[in-house]
Amino acid sequence: MLIQKSVNAIRILSAEQVEAANSGHPGLPLGAAPMAYALWTQVMHHVPDKPKWLNRDRFILSAGHGSAMLYALLHLCGYDLSIDDLKNFRQLNSRTAGHPEYGHTPGVEATTGPLGAGAAMAVGMALAEAHLAERFNRPDLAIFDHHVYTLVGDGCLQEGITHEAFSFAGTQKLDKLIVLYDSNQITIEGSTDLAFTEDVAKRMEAYGFQVLELSDGNDVEAITSALEAAKAEVNRPSFIIVKTKIGYGSAVEGSADAHGAPLGAENLRGLRENLAWNEAEFTVPEEVYAHYHEMMEKNSRLMAEWEELYAKYKAAYPELAAELESFTKEITESDFPEEFWKRNSKAEASRSISGRVLNELAQIFPQIIGGSADLGPSNKSVLKDIAYFSPEERAGRNIHFGVREMAMTAIANGISLYGGLRPYVATFLVFSDYMKPMIRLSGLMKQGLAMILTHDSIGVGEDGPTHEPVEQLTMLRATPNVNVWRPADEIEVRAAWVSALVERETPTALALSRQNLMNLEHSSKAALKGGYIYARESSDLELIIVATGSELALAIEAKAELGSGVRVVSMPCIEVFNAQSPEYREEVLPEACRRRVVIEAGSSLSWGRIIGLDGLYITMDGFGASAPGDVLMEVFGFTTEQVVERIKNEL
Repeated sequence: MLIQKSVNAIRILSAEQVEAANSGHPGLPLGAAPMAYALWTQVMHHVPDKPKWLNRDRFILSAGHGSAMLYALLHLCGYDLSIDDLKNFRQLNSRTAGHPEYGHTPGVEATTGPLGAGAAMAVGMALAEAHLAERFNRPDLAIFDHHVYTLVGDGCLQEGITHEAFSFAGTQKLDKLIVLYDSNQITIEGSTDLAFTEDVAKRMEAYGFQVLELSDGNDVEAITSALEAAKAEVNRPSFIIVKTKIGYGSAVEGSADAHGAPLGAENLRGLRENLAWNEAEFTVPEEVYAHYHEMMEKNSRLMAEWEELYAKYKAAYPELAAELESFTKEITESDFPEEFWKRNSKAEASRSISGRVLNELAQIFPQIIGGSADLGPSNKSVLKDIAYFSPEERAGRNIHFGVREMAMTAIANGISLYGGLRPYVATFLVFSDYMKPMIRLSGLMKQGLAMILTHDSIGVGEDGPTHEPVEQLTMLRATPNVNVWRPADEIEVRAAWVSALVERETPTALALSRQNLMNLEHSSKAALKGGYIYARESSDLELIIVATGSELALAIEAKAELGSGVRVVSMPCIEVFNAQSPEYREEVLPEACRRRVVIEAGSSLSWGRIIGLDGLYITMDGFGASAPGDVLMEVFGFTTEQVVERIKNEL
């Protein structure tokens, strides 16, 4: 009876939040409350007043529209989320946003807005647990030993990202990953039979998951047993199908009407009657609170035991403990030795320079881990003489993500959210289109993900316009809290990597060339400011040429032909430059000089604030073509002669 009342408390609090906001999704919480209760009270190891406990189980609500259920759970279990917070569901500045937001609400492990993203991030967390366990656990002292749970719905499983992520998880045999599937067979437009008739169990078995099926979503005991069976599986991830009824107990049970709209006052009264709930609005019986808190006390004891274990670990393995604790510290510019700032005299593609720099950094920072979407040799993103992560080698720091750009980025977000590790991903810049939704989440969650994006322009050449990025730089620059670097030589590549590792709360995209770049004599650590004066005028300032990447060489050559009043500014990262003081920005780009030119083999849309209405845009606003890269540079106007002619004739 008390268990049923505790389950119903989740249901009622969820429905009341949605009703108070006159907005939200009551259907999932009403149907999924029993499995949520079983997981959070009977199975999961988590401590409400220590939400960052290192060895806690992680839970990610991939079906983020069911956020009211998560908030009800957090409140009932004793997290720092009050009944007033629940009353302010979906209101301005409340701690109970419409979808769960990382860093905003205690106990929320990931921002889960787009369906399926949370499940993919859970895969990354399971990978991080396996990797750190292999590197730091010892047979007598296992400090990493927990599970990662995610709850998905029909919508999550229709999104392509879960196909990518679960295929990866099965291949890697991530046995600490346990997926709960709220199978209510309803989406916004109606029955899933309209668009989703595959055999999910067979699909997940094909991916390499243990699949368990439960026919009664209200059977707490059976759900608990299935979760324990999943925990006992040590060779593969687990997928638990739980048949539920959306909107359970309400007048709209089993219909699409229960999905995304308040029940309404009359239906809410009916729900209360059906669940025999006689409490006042937003009121929970003390016996229910006491029950939840009793369940949490056992977890507090588990954490105390783990803390004793960790104390023994530090005493027995002080060097390992020190290394682990170093993983949690911020990286600063002072962590990069002076010899790091070396330059190579030969012409070299920035992707190749980045590969060398990345391998240097991997030796300095052992927490670096990552890989490519099957383009490692092209992206120069492989850590040399370091193993690949696999079921047989969990300590490997190279990751074969496979041809899965979107899931790759989400998995890396999960690794970053887990804590301690510094992930990177890699692909061609043009394929950042596939990464974009997860890059957006990186920025929103303030995760310092490094993204190696090579083949940065029409310089790609023969692969043709499908592989030649034009608008991608602007797309990335338009995304809040993302730094986009397009370095022009070795020193600027090194600056980009320093920024990527120092900026812990901002993801960094490194747009890198396939074609060789000149080694520039006057590039410097000033690149860390995002933009700097590469070459000053030797008389009164008449013209400023701003350029990035391979086009900086064009700007330098054009200056030599245009006279002494020309200044060349390298702008490898607009976002970092815009974050500098007004005084510094005025020093580099004096407002009085309105004759400005930008040279970049990408869209002009990024440059309005810097170049202005009076400026000249030597950019790439159409698609490319299939031909050798040097031919295309000439065809589309990126030669010294063409640049000089346009400046003389148009400015």
